[in-house]
Amino acid sequence: MAHTPDPHILPSSSHHISHGPLPGSTKVYLPGTLFPDIRVPFRRIDLTARATRKGQTAAETPAPLLVYDTSGPYTDPEATLNLERGLAPLRKSWLDARNDTEWMAGRRSRPEDDGGSTSAPADDHGAGDRLVRRALSGRNVSQMHYARQGIITPEMEFVSIRENLHRQQLRDAGVQADAERESRLRGNPWGACIPDDISPEFVRNEIAIGRAILPANINHPEIEPMIIGRNFLVKVNANIGNSAVSSSIAEEVEKLVWSTRWGADTVMDLSTGRNIHTTREWILRNSSVPIGTVPLYQ
Repeated sequence: MAHTPDPHILPSSSHHISHGPLPGSTKVYLPGTLFPDIRVPFRRIDLTARATRKGQTAAETPAPLLVYDTSGPYTDPEATLNLERGLAPLRKSWLDARNDTEWMAGRRSRPEDDGGSTSAPADDHGAGDRLVRRALSGRNVSQMHYARQGIITPEMEFVSIRENLHRQQLRDAGVQADAERESRLRGNPWGACIPDDISPEFVRNEIAIGRAILPANINHPEIEPMIIGRNFLVKVNANIGNSAVSSSIAEEVEKLVWSTRWGADTVMDLSTGRNIHTTREWILRNSSVPIGTVPLYQ
């Protein structure tokens, strides 16, 4: 007899997850050059003209401001969201094209995975029925390996566009940089060698020499690639998690959504309650940022 998920634990198609654009901004995407199918998300904020002193003519309306956006499809009004199905596998075609992985059957969760010993496990988001990837024998599928082979991956171009914050587009539009402001924001580089434009080759080299990491697990194709390193933008981590006292899986997904909506680049699941395995599977399938976990609490 098939197990019926507990409606108080699992999300359903009718469960509300926060979505929609943030006030005063619009979701936009910038394309790739080396990989034209890349669509890098930004949040466009339309600015108003600056206040002018008495007697001066009004300043022209400045160009829109594009800012780094970690909110994933949840702020895209064109996106179709379905918790049971999860987010679209953004990186699937990139992984397929590299031809260095193979498919294998996933393992269905057991009661002990979710903290039980005899009770039936909760619905594991289809993890046991879904094929998963593994590296072909003798192959290495890490971004560091590709970087050290001199290969620029779609993930590397993706993060180079995010890190640039559309500088080239501003120059193409004839927008002049404020030299004083740029100097002030640059701060003290403390020996870092940060170019004016972050190119895919710069990203590749920083990863190859071990000065940056690009977390991109082959079994988390939903993520929008990001990079962590001394020569890149500061990144923010958010902690979420259930407890033995309260919180359902649906609420954990909602916490994830709000974490990224307010700018988290990565999320750590610190769940200590029941249904940990199932909770994490739902979080992964609905997350556009890398997810970290604590394996076990004693």
